[in-house]
Amino acid sequence: MATETVAKPRTSARVHVQKFGTFLSGMIMPNIGAFIAWGLITALFIEKGWLPVPQLGGFGETDGVANTGLVGPMITYLLPLLIAYTGGRMVYDVRGGVVGAIGTMGVIVGAGIPMFIGAMIMGPLGGWTMKKIDSIWDGKIRPGFEMLINNFSAGIWGALLALLGFYGIAPVVTAFSEGAGRVVQFLVDNGLLPLTSIFIEPAKVLFLNNAINHGVLTPLGVQQSLEQGKSILFLLEANPGPGLGILLAYMFFGRGAAKASAPGAAIIHFLGGIHEIYFPYVLMRPLLILAAIAGGMTGIATLAITGSGLVAPAAPGSIFAVLAQTSRDSYLGVILAVLLATAASFLVASIIMKTTKHSDEGDLSAATSRMEQMKGKKSSVSSTLTGAGAGAGAAAGGVAVLAGPVRNIVFACDAGMGSSAMGASVLRNKIKAAGFPDVKVTNAAIANLRDDYDVVITHQDLTERAKPATSSAVHYSVDNFMSSPRYDEIVDLVRESNTEGAVATEGPDAGAGTPGGASAAGPGTAAAAGASAGAAATYGAHAADAPTDAAPAAGTAGTQGTAGAPEILARESVVLDGSATTRDAAIDEAGRLLLARGAVDEGYIAAMHEREESVSTYMGSFLAIPHGTNAAKDHIRKSAVSVIRYPQGIDWNGKQVKFVVGVAGVNNEHLHILSSIAKVFTSKEQVARLEAATSVDEVLELFGKVNS
Repeated sequence: MATETVAKPRTSARVHVQKFGTFLSGMIMPNIGAFIAWGLITALFIEKGWLPVPQLGGFGETDGVANTGLVGPMITYLLPLLIAYTGGRMVYDVRGGVVGAIGTMGVIVGAGIPMFIGAMIMGPLGGWTMKKIDSIWDGKIRPGFEMLINNFSAGIWGALLALLGFYGIAPVVTAFSEGAGRVVQFLVDNGLLPLTSIFIEPAKVLFLNNAINHGVLTPLGVQQSLEQGKSILFLLEANPGPGLGILLAYMFFGRGAAKASAPGAAIIHFLGGIHEIYFPYVLMRPLLILAAIAGGMTGIATLAITGSGLVAPAAPGSIFAVLAQTSRDSYLGVILAVLLATAASFLVASIIMKTTKHSDEGDLSAATSRMEQMKGKKSSVSSTLTGAGAGAGAAAGGVAVLAGPVRNIVFACDAGMGSSAMGASVLRNKIKAAGFPDVKVTNAAIANLRDDYDVVITHQDLTERAKPATSSAVHYSVDNFMSSPRYDEIVDLVRESNTEGAVATEGPDAGAGTPGGASAAGPGTAAAAGASAGAAATYGAHAADAPTDAAPAAGTAGTQGTAGAPEILARESVVLDGSATTRDAAIDEAGRLLLARGAVDEGYIAAMHEREESVSTYMGSFLAIPHGTNAAKDHIRKSAVSVIRYPQGIDWNGKQVKFVVGVAGVNNEHLHILSSIAKVFTSKEQVARLEAATSVDEVLELFGKVNS
C-alpha cells in the first residue's frame, strides 16, 4: 500500500527575518533603560553638553590624569555586557547569560569600537553552547558534585569563549561595522540617505524593522554618537511623523470604524510610541505605504539638511522619547523632521483616500487580524482598534482577541514550582479529555514569563504582576488551582478557537479585579503604551519551568518516576497524623521533613513562610502545597516532596486544610509526583480513600495507582 507523503508547509523568508528581528529586539529592548541613562549622561555632561563636567563627561584632566568619565565605560562595557547577558539568558536562563557575558568580554577587549553586534553574537552563542555542554552530563553527576561541576564547566567554557571572541569574533565584527559605516557615510555624503525609507517603511508594516533597527542602525548609531555626539540613524525608523500623518488622514477622510478609532490610535502612536497601532490602517489601503515612505524620506532629508540627530535610541518611538534623546544642538531640526514628516505623510495619504474608492466599514478587524498574523502573535493594542466601533468599551478595558487557535497555556505563580504545576496538571488532563492533546499547558514563575502565550492563568493575587509581561494574552484569575470553575471556561475557549473554520475568538471579559474571573488583556489608549513596553521588556521563561506530561512508571507508588530518577516522595516524608494546629506550624512541619531528607537548608523553610504571606498556597479539596519563593531556589539541594495529613483539619487563611504537601523542586524532577497528587485531589473518591488510609503504604500506593 503506497503511503502518501504530505509536504510540510515552508516557512517564508519574511517569517524568518521577523523571528530574527524579534530575537534581536529581545536583547535590546529590556536594556533600553540603560541606553536612555547613557544618552542622558552624554547629553548633560560631555564637553558640549548642557552641564559639562570633566569627571563625568570624560574630557580634560584632573591632577594630571585624564578623566575616564561615565560615557566611555558605559558604552564600551556596560551596554554590550547587558545585551550579551540578556541574549544568553533568553537561550539558557541565568547560566547562559553569565557565560555569554564572559565571552563578550573577549570581543570588547579585542575591538576598538563598542561591540553591540559582537554582544548580540556572543551572548546567544554562549547560552546555546553552555546548554549543549550541560546536556552531555545531565543526570549523570553524582550527588554532591553538582555545584563543583556546574561552576567549573561554566568558568572553563566562558574563558574559552572569551578567547574565541578576542581572536575570532572581534576582527570579523570590526570589519563588518567599518564596512557598514562606510556605506552609511556614502549615503549621507551623496544625499541618498532619505532613500532608505523605501525599504524601512514597508519593513515596519511587515514587522521586519527589528532586524534592521536593532541589528544595524542601533549599533552603527551608537558608534556614530560616540564619535560625533549624535546620530541621524536613531531616527530613521523611530520618527513618529509618517504614522501620525496617516492616522490624521483617517481622522479627516476615513469612514466607519477606521475613522472612529483613528484619534485614539494617534494618541497611542504619537505619545505612547506604539507604532504598530497604525499598521492595520495601511494594510486596509496598501497604497498608503507611499504616504509612509514620503513622510519617512521628508523626515530624513530634514535631519540631513539641518545636521540633527539623537544621542541615543528613542524607544519606544514616542515623541517624548525622541525629544529626551535629542542632541543639544538638534531640537529645531528634530522637531522640524517630525512635523514635516507628518505633513508629507498626511498630504499623500489624503490624496490617496480622496481619489480612490474604498469602504473602511468592517475592514479594520480583518486588517488587524492580518497584521497579527504577520507579527506572529496577538498585538497588545489590537483591541483598541477592533473595539473602537463599540463605543467606550475599548478605551475602558476591551477584550483580548485571539488571532488564532489556543495552542499555548501557562500557569504562573511566584516560584513556578508547586501551585502552578498542580494547576497545569489538572487543566492539561481536562483539555486532553476534551480532545485537544496538542494544546500545550505548562507552568512558570512570573519572573520568567514571556509574551507569547495564548492564555495565562494566575492566582487572583498575582494577576496584576503577570499582565505587564504577557499583555497580549487572555488572562484568567483563579482563587483555587485545583478545582476552579474557570477551567471549564478555558476548555470551552480551547474548543471554540480550535474548531475548524474558527477565525478570531474573543476572550472573556469578567474584569481584572474580579476574584476567580477572567481578565481581558485589551488596553485603553493610555494603558496600551505601558502594556506594550512592559511586554517588550520581558524575556524568556526557561524550559525548566515547564512540566512534563510523563507520568511515573506503574507500580512505583509515585516515588520513582522514570528509571534512574531520584526518589522524590520517600516513606519517611509521609506523616498520617500531623502535630501542627496552625498554618505556620504546618509549614514548619512540612519544611522540617524536607530538611531531614537533606533536600533543603534552613533558609528554604523561611522562604516557605515568605511565599505564604504573599500568596496563599491553598489549592482547594482540603489541600495546601507550601513551597519557597522563586528567589529561594538556591536553598534547594535536591527535589523532594513531603505529605502530612491532619485528620481534624487546620485553618488555612479561612479554608480548612487536611493535607499539606511540602514541595522543593529542581528542574522538572518533582513534577511527576505533583501530577499524581493533582490527579488524586481532583477525584472525591480518591480524596476519601486518602482520608481513610491507615498506613503510609496506602498513601504511596494511591499516588502510584493514579498513573497506572
